[in-house]
Amino acid sequence: MPEQTVAFIGLGNMGGPMAANLVKAGYSVTGFDPAETARATAVENGITPAGSAPDAVGAADIVFTMLPSAPYVMEVWQDIVPAARPGTLIADCSTIDVATARDIHALAEANGLRSVDAPVSGGVGGAKSGSLTFMLGGAEEAMAAVEPLLAAMGRKTVRCGTAGAGQAAKICNNMILGVSMIAVSEAFVLAEKLGLSHEAFFDIASTSSGQCWSLTTYCPVPGLVPTSPANNDYRPGAPASMLVKDLRLSQAEATRANAATPLGAHATQLYEAFASAGHADEDFSAIVRYLRTLSADGQSNP
Repeated sequence: MPEQTVAFIGLGNMGGPMAANLVKAGYSVTGFDPAETARATAVENGITPAGSAPDAVGAADIVFTMLPSAPYVMEVWQDIVPAARPGTLIADCSTIDVATARDIHALAEANGLRSVDAPVSGGVGGAKSGSLTFMLGGAEEAMAAVEPLLAAMGRKTVRCGTAGAGQAAKICNNMILGVSMIAVSEAFVLAEKLGLSHEAFFDIASTSSGQCWSLTTYCPVPGLVPTSPANNDYRPGAPASMLVKDLRLSQAEATRANAATPLGAHATQLYEAFASAGHADEDFSAIVRYLRTLSADGQSNP
Protein backbone atom coordinates (compact mmCIF):
# COMPACT_ATOMS: atom_id res chain seq x y z
CA MET A 1 0.00 0.00 0.00
CA PRO A 2 1.56 3.36 -1.00
CA GLU A 3 2.25 5.59 1.99
CA GLN A 4 1.34 8.88 0.30
CA THR A 5 -2.16 10.26 0.74
CA VAL A 6 -3.82 11.97 -2.21
CA ALA A 7 -6.45 14.66 -2.67
CA PHE A 8 -8.24 14.99 -6.00
CA ILE A 9 -10.23 18.13 -6.83
CA GLY A 10 -12.52 17.79 -9.85
CA LEU A 11 -14.15 14.37 -10.18
CA GLY A 12 -15.93 14.74 -13.51
CA ASN A 13 -15.58 12.78 -16.74
CA MET A 14 -11.78 12.88 -16.58
CA GLY A 15 -10.92 13.42 -12.92
CA GLY A 16 -13.31 10.78 -11.61
CA PRO A 17 -11.76 7.85 -13.49
CA MET A 18 -8.26 9.15 -12.83
CA ALA A 19 -8.90 9.27 -9.08
CA ALA A 20 -10.48 5.82 -9.24
CA ASN A 21 -7.31 4.44 -10.83
CA LEU A 22 -5.26 5.85 -7.96
CA VAL A 23 -7.52 3.97 -5.55
CA LYS A 24 -7.01 0.78 -7.58
CA ALA A 25 -3.27 1.30 -7.27
CA GLY A 26 -3.61 1.35 -3.48
CA TYR A 27 -3.53 5.07 -2.73
CA SER A 28 -5.79 6.61 -0.12
CA VAL A 29 -7.70 9.30 -2.04
CA THR A 30 -9.90 12.07 -0.67
CA GLY A 31 -11.84 13.98 -3.30
CA PHE A 32 -14.13 16.92 -3.87
CA ASP A 33 -16.40 18.03 -6.68
CA PRO A 34 -19.30 20.50 -6.49
CA ALA A 35 -21.53 18.16 -8.55
CA GLU A 36 -23.49 15.68 -6.44
CA THR A 37 -23.49 13.01 -9.15
CA ALA A 38 -19.71 13.19 -9.46
CA ARG A 39 -19.30 12.86 -5.69
CA ALA A 40 -21.64 9.86 -5.58
CA THR A 41 -19.74 8.06 -8.34
CA ALA A 42 -16.47 8.83 -6.61
CA VAL A 43 -17.69 7.25 -3.39
CA GLU A 44 -18.68 4.12 -5.34
CA ASN A 45 -15.09 4.01 -6.63
CA GLY A 46 -13.57 4.10 -3.16
CA ILE A 47 -12.79 7.81 -2.90
CA THR A 48 -13.39 9.45 0.47
CA PRO A 49 -15.61 12.52 0.03
CA ALA A 50 -14.70 15.91 1.49
CA GLY A 51 -17.05 18.77 2.23
CA SER A 52 -14.95 21.30 0.33
CA ALA A 53 -11.76 21.57 -1.69
CA PRO A 54 -9.75 22.99 1.24
CA ASP A 55 -11.02 20.19 3.48
CA ALA A 56 -9.82 17.61 0.94
CA VAL A 57 -6.22 18.82 0.85
CA GLY A 58 -5.44 19.37 4.54
CA ALA A 59 -3.89 15.96 5.17
CA ALA A 60 -2.72 15.21 1.62
CA ASP A 61 0.86 14.68 0.48
CA ILE A 62 -0.04 15.16 -3.17
CA VAL A 63 -2.99 17.07 -4.64
CA PHE A 64 -4.39 16.79 -8.16
CA THR A 65 -6.73 19.27 -9.80
CA MET A 66 -8.68 18.51 -12.99
CA LEU A 67 -10.92 21.46 -13.83
CA PRO A 68 -12.66 22.90 -16.91
CA SER A 69 -10.82 26.18 -17.47
CA ALA A 70 -8.19 28.61 -16.22
CA PRO A 71 -10.52 30.76 -14.06
CA TYR A 72 -11.68 27.65 -12.16
CA VAL A 73 -8.09 26.50 -11.70
CA MET A 74 -6.98 29.84 -10.30
CA GLU A 75 -10.00 30.06 -8.01
CA VAL A 76 -9.50 26.55 -6.65
CA TRP A 77 -5.74 26.97 -6.18
CA GLN A 78 -6.33 30.21 -4.28
CA ASP A 79 -8.61 28.20 -1.97
CA ILE A 80 -6.49 25.10 -1.51
CA VAL A 81 -2.93 26.45 -1.41
CA PRO A 82 -3.40 28.08 2.03
CA ALA A 83 -5.04 24.89 3.32
CA ALA A 84 -2.24 22.55 2.25
CA ARG A 85 0.68 21.61 4.46
CA PRO A 86 4.12 23.05 3.65
CA GLY A 87 5.91 20.90 1.11
CA THR A 88 2.72 19.45 -0.37
CA LEU A 89 2.96 18.78 -4.10
CA ILE A 90 0.09 20.09 -6.26
CA ALA A 91 -0.31 18.88 -9.85
CA ASP A 92 -2.79 20.52 -12.21
CA CYS A 93 -4.03 18.20 -14.95
CA SER A 94 -6.40 20.73 -16.52
CA THR A 95 -5.76 22.32 -19.92
CA ILE A 96 -5.18 26.06 -19.44
CA ASP A 97 -3.10 28.89 -20.87
CA VAL A 98 0.61 29.02 -20.22
CA ALA A 99 0.47 32.34 -18.34
CA THR A 100 -2.06 31.04 -15.81
CA ALA A 101 -0.04 27.85 -15.39
CA ARG A 102 2.99 29.94 -14.48
CA ASP A 103 0.88 32.06 -12.13
CA ILE A 104 -0.30 29.04 -10.15
CA HIS A 105 3.27 27.74 -9.94
CA ALA A 106 4.25 31.10 -8.46
CA LEU A 107 1.32 30.96 -6.03
CA ALA A 108 2.39 27.52 -4.83
CA GLU A 109 6.03 28.52 -4.46
CA ALA A 110 5.11 31.63 -2.48
CA ASN A 111 3.29 29.41 0.01
CA GLY A 112 6.03 26.81 0.38
CA LEU A 113 4.45 24.18 -1.88
CA ARG A 114 5.81 22.23 -4.84
CA SER A 115 3.91 22.25 -8.13
CA VAL A 116 3.63 20.65 -11.55
CA ASP A 117 1.51 21.39 -14.57
CA ALA A 118 0.50 17.98 -15.89
CA PRO A 119 -2.14 18.18 -18.64
CA VAL A 120 -3.20 14.93 -20.25
CA SER A 121 -3.92 13.44 -23.64
CA GLY A 122 -6.12 10.41 -24.18
CA GLY A 123 -9.63 11.60 -23.41
CA VAL A 124 -12.24 9.91 -21.27
CA GLY A 125 -11.35 6.51 -22.68
CA GLY A 126 -7.74 6.96 -21.64
CA ALA A 127 -8.77 8.20 -18.19
CA LYS A 128 -10.90 5.08 -17.65
CA SER A 129 -8.33 2.63 -18.98
CA GLY A 130 -5.36 4.26 -17.27
CA SER A 131 -3.63 4.90 -20.60
CA LEU A 132 -3.24 8.68 -20.52
CA THR A 133 -0.16 10.59 -21.61
CA PHE A 134 0.99 13.28 -19.16
CA MET A 135 2.94 16.37 -20.25
CA LEU A 136 4.86 17.84 -17.33
CA GLY A 137 6.18 21.28 -16.54
CA GLY A 138 7.95 22.29 -13.35
CA ALA A 139 11.02 21.66 -11.26
CA GLU A 140 12.81 18.36 -11.85
CA GLU A 141 12.33 17.25 -8.23
CA ALA A 142 8.59 17.90 -8.34
CA MET A 143 8.17 16.09 -11.65
CA ALA A 144 10.10 13.09 -10.34
CA ALA A 145 7.96 13.00 -7.18
CA VAL A 146 4.66 12.90 -9.05
CA GLU A 147 5.64 10.37 -11.72
CA PRO A 148 4.90 7.20 -9.68
CA LEU A 149 1.31 8.36 -9.21
CA LEU A 150 0.97 9.30 -12.86
CA ALA A 151 2.00 5.74 -13.73
CA ALA A 152 -1.20 4.57 -12.02
CA MET A 153 -3.25 6.79 -14.31
CA GLY A 154 -1.35 6.67 -17.58
CA ARG A 155 1.11 4.87 -19.82
CA LYS A 156 3.49 7.67 -20.71
CA THR A 157 4.90 10.72 -18.97
CA VAL A 158 7.05 13.32 -20.71
CA ARG A 159 9.03 16.00 -18.87
CA CYS A 160 8.59 19.00 -21.15
CA GLY A 161 10.50 21.66 -19.24
CA THR A 162 9.99 24.33 -16.62
CA ALA A 163 6.74 25.84 -15.32
CA GLY A 164 4.10 26.01 -18.06
CA ALA A 165 5.91 23.73 -20.50
CA GLY A 166 3.37 20.94 -20.04
CA GLN A 167 0.57 23.29 -20.99
CA ALA A 168 2.52 24.52 -24.02
CA ALA A 169 2.89 20.92 -25.21
CA LYS A 170 -0.79 20.15 -24.64
CA ILE A 171 -1.98 23.24 -26.51
CA CYS A 172 0.21 22.43 -29.52
CA ASN A 173 -0.89 18.80 -29.47
CA ASN A 174 -4.58 19.68 -29.40
CA MET A 175 -4.14 22.08 -32.29
CA ILE A 176 -2.91 19.08 -34.28
CA LEU A 177 -5.92 17.11 -33.05
CA GLY A 178 -8.41 19.73 -34.23
CA VAL A 179 -6.77 20.06 -37.62
CA SER A 180 -6.39 16.32 -38.14
CA MET A 181 -9.98 15.50 -37.17
CA ILE A 182 -11.24 18.03 -39.70
CA ALA A 183 -8.89 16.62 -42.36
CA VAL A 184 -10.05 13.04 -41.73
CA SER A 185 -13.69 14.10 -41.71
CA GLU A 186 -13.32 16.09 -44.94
CA ALA A 187 -11.66 13.10 -46.59
CA PHE A 188 -14.54 10.79 -45.61
CA VAL A 189 -17.10 13.30 -46.90
CA LEU A 190 -15.25 13.58 -50.21
CA ALA A 191 -14.86 9.81 -50.43
CA GLU A 192 -18.62 9.42 -49.95
CA LYS A 193 -19.34 11.87 -52.76
CA LEU A 194 -16.89 10.01 -55.00
CA GLY A 195 -18.65 6.72 -54.38
CA LEU A 196 -16.15 5.06 -52.05
CA SER A 197 -17.41 2.97 -49.15
CA HIS A 198 -16.32 3.89 -45.66
CA GLU A 199 -14.67 0.49 -45.30
CA ALA A 200 -12.65 0.76 -48.50
CA PHE A 201 -11.41 4.25 -47.72
CA PHE A 202 -10.54 3.34 -44.14
CA ASP A 203 -8.60 0.24 -45.23
CA ILE A 204 -6.49 2.37 -47.54
CA ALA A 205 -5.98 5.48 -45.41
CA SER A 206 -5.32 3.60 -42.17
CA THR A 207 -2.40 1.72 -43.71
CA SER A 208 -0.91 4.46 -45.87
CA SER A 209 0.16 8.08 -45.69
CA GLY A 210 -3.18 9.30 -44.31
CA GLN A 211 -2.79 7.29 -41.12
CA CYS A 212 -3.24 9.28 -37.88
CA TRP A 213 -4.83 8.98 -34.42
CA SER A 214 -7.99 10.77 -35.55
CA LEU A 215 -8.47 8.03 -38.11
CA THR A 216 -7.28 4.82 -36.48
CA THR A 217 -8.32 5.41 -32.85
CA TYR A 218 -11.12 8.00 -33.04
CA CYS A 219 -12.54 7.51 -36.52
CA PRO A 220 -15.40 9.99 -37.13
CA VAL A 221 -17.62 7.49 -38.93
CA PRO A 222 -19.21 4.54 -37.11
CA GLY A 223 -18.43 0.87 -37.38
CA LEU A 224 -14.73 1.04 -38.23
CA VAL A 225 -12.91 1.59 -34.93
CA PRO A 226 -14.22 0.13 -31.65
CA THR A 227 -13.03 3.13 -29.58
CA SER A 228 -14.86 5.73 -31.66
CA PRO A 229 -17.72 7.81 -30.14
CA ALA A 230 -19.30 7.63 -33.60
CA ASN A 231 -20.40 4.12 -32.60
CA ASN A 232 -22.45 5.66 -29.79
CA ASP A 233 -24.16 8.45 -31.76
CA TYR A 234 -21.26 10.82 -30.98
CA ARG A 235 -21.84 10.96 -27.25
CA PRO A 236 -18.63 12.39 -25.77
CA GLY A 237 -15.90 11.43 -25.40
CA ALA A 238 -14.59 14.90 -25.57
CA PRO A 239 -17.31 17.47 -26.27
CA ALA A 240 -16.79 19.95 -29.07
CA SER A 241 -16.97 22.79 -26.54
CA MET A 242 -13.78 21.56 -24.88
CA LEU A 243 -11.89 21.36 -28.16
CA VAL A 244 -13.08 24.88 -29.02
CA LYS A 245 -11.56 26.02 -25.72
CA ASP A 246 -8.27 24.29 -26.51
CA LEU A 247 -8.12 25.64 -30.06
CA ARG A 248 -8.79 29.16 -28.80
CA LEU A 249 -5.91 28.68 -26.37
CA SER A 250 -3.67 27.68 -29.29
CA GLN A 251 -4.56 30.83 -31.19
CA ALA A 252 -4.07 33.09 -28.16
CA GLU A 253 -0.63 31.56 -27.61
CA ALA A 254 0.18 31.85 -31.33
CA THR A 255 -0.63 35.55 -31.20
CA ARG A 256 1.54 36.05 -28.14
CA ALA A 257 4.41 34.12 -29.73
CA ASN A 258 3.97 35.73 -33.17
CA ALA A 259 3.65 32.24 -34.72
CA ALA A 260 1.81 31.63 -38.00
CA THR A 261 -0.81 28.89 -37.53
CA PRO A 262 -3.21 29.27 -40.49
CA LEU A 263 -4.56 25.73 -40.27
CA GLY A 264 -4.99 26.07 -36.53
CA ALA A 265 -6.86 29.33 -37.06
CA HIS A 266 -9.18 27.80 -39.64
CA ALA A 267 -9.80 24.73 -37.47
CA THR A 268 -10.76 27.07 -34.63
CA GLN A 269 -13.25 28.88 -36.85
CA LEU A 270 -14.82 25.63 -38.08
CA TYR A 271 -15.20 24.21 -34.58
CA GLU A 272 -16.63 27.49 -33.31
CA ALA A 273 -19.23 27.38 -36.09
CA PHE A 274 -19.96 23.72 -35.35
CA ALA A 275 -20.46 24.38 -31.64
CA SER A 276 -22.56 27.49 -32.30
CA ALA A 277 -24.82 25.46 -34.59
CA GLY A 278 -26.04 23.50 -31.57
CA HIS A 279 -23.40 20.78 -31.38
CA ALA A 280 -21.28 21.97 -28.45
CA ASP A 281 -22.21 18.96 -26.30
CA GLU A 282 -21.58 16.38 -29.02
CA ASP A 283 -18.24 14.66 -29.38
CA PHE A 284 -15.85 16.75 -31.44
CA SER A 285 -15.63 13.97 -34.05
CA ALA A 286 -19.27 14.69 -34.95
CA ILE A 287 -17.94 17.56 -37.05
CA VAL A 288 -18.08 15.07 -39.92
CA ARG A 289 -21.87 15.45 -39.88
CA TYR A 290 -21.55 19.24 -39.96
CA LEU A 291 -19.17 19.10 -42.92
CA ARG A 292 -21.71 17.02 -44.84
CA THR A 293 -24.10 19.99 -44.62
CA LEU A 294 -21.65 22.40 -46.29
CA SER A 295 -21.24 23.06 -50.00
CA ALA A 296 -17.87 23.41 -51.75
CA ASP A 297 -17.72 27.12 -50.95
CA GLY A 298 -18.13 26.43 -47.24
CA GLN A 299 -21.73 27.60 -47.06
CA SER A 300 -24.60 25.52 -45.70
CA ASN A 301 -26.43 23.51 -48.33
CA PRO A 302 -30.05 24.60 -48.77
